[in-house]
Amino acid sequence: MDDFQMMDGPTPLTSISRPFDEILHEPGYLEYQEELRCLIFNTAQTEPPSRDGTPGPALQPGDSYTPEQRIEAQAQFEAALSHGRRLEYLQNWIAEVAPWLDMFDSDGAFTIQVPNLAQRCPALLYAMLALSARQLERKEQTQHSFDSLELYQQAIRLLGPLLQARDMALIPTCVILCVLEMMSASPQDWRKHLEGCAALFDAMGVNGFSGGILQSVFWCYARMDLCGALISDGTRATLVPMAQWLPPGSHVARAASLFRDCMSPEMHANYAVFLCSRVCELISDRTAFTELGEANGCDDQEFKARWTTIWHELQEWVSMRPEEMKPIQSVQAEPFPQILFAHWPAISSNQLYHTACILLLEAVPQGVLAEGGQEWSATWHAKSVCGISLTNPHPGCLNNAIQPLWIAGRLLSHKSEHLLVAKLIRSIESMTGWATTWRISDLEAEWGHKVQVA
Repeated sequence: MDDFQMMDGPTPLTSISRPFDEILHEPGYLEYQEELRCLIFNTAQTEPPSRDGTPGPALQPGDSYTPEQRIEAQAQFEAALSHGRRLEYLQNWIAEVAPWLDMFDSDGAFTIQVPNLAQRCPALLYAMLALSARQLERKEQTQHSFDSLELYQQAIRLLGPLLQARDMALIPTCVILCVLEMMSASPQDWRKHLEGCAALFDAMGVNGFSGGILQSVFWCYARMDLCGALISDGTRATLVPMAQWLPPGSHVARAASLFRDCMSPEMHANYAVFLCSRVCELISDRTAFTELGEANGCDDQEFKARWTTIWHELQEWVSMRPEEMKPIQSVQAEPFPQILFAHWPAISSNQLYHTACILLLEAVPQGVLAEGGQEWSATWHAKSVCGISLTNPHPGCLNNAIQPLWIAGRLLSHKSEHLLVAKLIRSIESMTGWATTWRISDLEAEWGHKVQVA
């Protein structure tokens, strides 16, 4: 555990969190953020052209560009990379940023396909560079550096041709800009940043089974959408309704067979995201029914039936994992088990399985009897969540671990466990640039004491 020894002397963890993100004070950033939001919603609400003889929206990203536009875009691509640190930002994209966006995608949509598409799509290129620059600025704690803001603004300025043609390249471009916004956003604002992309997916018919780059981008967004639901602490479901994660006409009850038919470890990992999101939806519906009096049908009988169905699907998920999704080593240790995975998608998906089980066990309906076994222990699941993050240092998986660690951390009782989890959360911000330390304050409130670094 020596990797987490950051400084000498007892200092409250929350006092050494990063300063408030400067970019959030910039009027230009807020202005362009609102402009992007308006552009996305206007596009989502506008029907595609239906003139006779005119093709509908492009089915694949970049299809709307003419040969002349592609030549011009290639020239813009080369010119763009000749300025400042932009080539460095592209290198950082490939080495650091894309791998955590591709965490559940062995084909490397963000590492390979998105950079190739960016050569003929200037808005996408600038979105990539903006996110990469923002990640470096936060990771390096760079003061008064706003390359990311300039690149963010340029990406929004270049969205025009994609908007007019309703080119599918809009989808990865806007999702990447959404990731940039959420990297620094306060948790209260997460849903605002997610809403635009949810509207685009609906308007342009993109779902978790669309295939190719669009499917990969959807699942990248879905993980953020789930994080937003987890942040709400039982009061909100995901912005994209569960039925819209599936192909048109599919029923949520058939989801298990849809995921199994794909026959891939990556889709089994995505299935864990789907199941955890269904848990958030169920708890949100139950909260609205019992505390707000909302007539959504989630009475005692309905709640018990849905709870039981999802619980069994979760246990089926873990029992039917492909070999790639199982740990290559699992050692019981104190205070947390060591659970090592060789395949990236296995890390977060198994962590989400444990997270979903914790949420369900905290809301067991009357009349449900525990069948025995460690899967019925919320504390076992909580320690597994922490053990997975401590044993698997992949940055993308660490980013997605913040909300599971918060949910698991609330169940830990010993101060030594608190210290280790708090150090882990702070180290994630140092390694990745993602704002994470606000969750330490939340955990300290749950634990009833400040955490000190020895």
